[in-house]
This record gives sequence, C-alpha cells and structure tokens, in this order.
Amino acid sequence: MRPHRITLLSNPSRTAHALVSGGTRGLGYAIAGGLVEAGYRVTVLGRRAESAATAAAALGAAGHVHADVRDREALEAALAEAVNGHGPVEVLVNNAGSAETAPFRRTSVDQLRSMMALNVEPLLTAMQFVLPGMVEAGFGRIVTVASTAGLKGYAYASAYCASKHAAVGLTRAVALETAGTGVTVNAVCPGYADTDMIRQSIDALHEKTGRPKEELLGNFTRQNPMGRLIDPVEVAGTVVWLAGANASAITGQAVPVAGGEL
Repeated sequence: MRPHRITLLSNPSRTAHALVSGGTRGLGYAIAGGLVEAGYRVTVLGRRAESAATAAAALGAAGHVHADVRDREALEAALAEAVNGHGPVEVLVNNAGSAETAPFRRTSVDQLRSMMALNVEPLLTAMQFVLPGMVEAGFGRIVTVASTAGLKGYAYASAYCASKHAAVGLTRAVALETAGTGVTVNAVCPGYADTDMIRQSIDALHEKTGRPKEELLGNFTRQNPMGRLIDPVEVAGTVVWLAGANASAITGQAVPVAGGEL
C-alpha cells in the first residue's frame, strides 16, 4: 500500500493586504511583524499618526493609518484610506483594545460601557466595513485578539471579562453567517503576555504597594501552568496560521494561547 502523500495548500493570501489595528506596540506590533515576515502587505493602524508611522517604518510595513477606534466615522475613514492606498483588506486583525480593573462592587456602568466601546464596538465597525469585499472576492480572514478573559472569569476585571466574552460571542456569530463564503472569522485568546501593558501594571502595583516586582510578576505567571508569560511571537504565529490557506476549515473558534491555562 502506497503511503498517503500530504500536500499543504498553497497560500493565496501570501501577498494579500493585511490590516492590524493597535499595531504600534505589544501584541499588535508582533502580529504586524509576523505578517510582514510571512509576505503580506501590512497596514498598521494606530491611534496616533506618529506612532503608526514609526511602527510601520520599523516593521517594513506597506503603510499606516490612524484613528481612535472608538470613533466609528474615524475608523471607517482610516479603513477607507488603507483600501485606497493598498487595495481591499483581505486579512483583518482586530487587536486594538485595553483593560480596566476594579473590584466588582466599584465597577460602574460607565466602566462597562468604556470597555464595550473599546473592545467590542470597533470589531463590529471594522468587520462590517471589510466583509462585503471579502465575500465578493471569495476569500477573507478576520482574526480578533480577544483574551483568556473571553473564555473564563478573572477577579477584579468584570467589565473587561464581559467585553472579551462579547468579542468571542460576536466572532462565533459572524463566523456562522459567513461560513461557506471563503471567509473565516476567529479569535485568538492569549493569556498574560510579555508586553509593556503587563510591565506597566507591575510598575504601578509596585509603586502603590511597595511589593517586590518579582512577587508581582508571579501573580501573572502562576496563571500559566508553564509558569511564564506568553511571548508575543507565539500569538503572532497563531494569527499568521489562521490567516493562511491551511486554516480554511477553521472558523468560529476562540484559540487559547495560554500555556495550558484553559
């Protein structure tokens, strides 16, 4: 009996236009860099023009645009500028977002709304903008960077957890509506990652409590059975895989990159 030969699919998106929101630092910067290295034409979307231009130049990206993603009109204008400059967006990475923490008893409706406005509403805006073109072309990839907080609860982060659960739910719903069109819609859910956001949190807690930074770092790493922070490159690699042809049957998924935490 002859051995079965496995042939990987060619990647029709290798020269595709990919746009990464929040691509100026942290996970977004690593993802944009991974896509550039994989051969994509990448547009970096940042909140400020200066930081977007700096990141794009450092990464060798095709271009940059800027917008406060909470502003629907500004986000749509930035997406239109990217399309006018580099063609239809074939790979959309929704990465822009942030976290706010507070004990539940002190979590306000305004804080919940703030988290939804930043972590959920821009996903709706961006996906509605790019999906018609993707469906018409018969190919598209949408990847949202959610969080393990979209798959489990964390104490003192109820508003953030609610927003990331909403992001995962939106991903799954849109995936079902686009199944069979050639478009896939997925989420990546990192655990605590080695980014400036974590380092700033540790610095702030150190200043506030006086506790050693090594001890504070342990509060994050003990969540991961591997006992470490997630490397942004590991998240980037997962996004690059989901963007490619060999992930064409993967849609509606929330993929943890968390060292076995889930």
